[in-house]
Amino acid sequence: MNTVSTIARYLLGFIFLTFGLNGFLHFIPMPPPTVIAGQFLGAIVVSRLYVVPFLLQIVPALLLLANRYIPLALTILGAIVFNILCIHIFMAPAGLPLALLVTILWFLTAWSVRSSFAPILQLEPNSIPGGAKLCPTTYRPC
Repeated sequence: MNTVSTIARYLLGFIFLTFGLNGFLHFIPMPPPTVIAGQFLGAIVVSRLYVVPFLLQIVPALLLLANRYIPLALTILGAIVFNILCIHIFMAPAGLPLALLVTILWFLTAWSVRSSFAPILQLEPNSIPGGAKLCPTTYRPC
């Protein structure tokens, strides 16, 4: 599984670096969007909001490729992947296969560092593994 997650991490990093840079450099010709997606993308381009998602693709992609801060990179890319899925499900279904591939790669990469996400999935926020309680003011074991 370690080899699979490493390959998935590199592919995910390469895909997001390529498409993030393409947002600024336009070296991959994109097909014309559907009417609804075109209106949505038009509003993003006019407001210059496109800079944020493209930077939020490039920075975590570089972190994945450098094998540094993987949980942070996956957290940032998780929101991006969710938005990509929503756009392709509701507005531009032609790109859904690539969106599903990216989602699978994200889950394969996240599975390898799942222990990093365990604390945010705890039922009680003031407990740590082993049953010790955290002090509410310092967030350290009491």
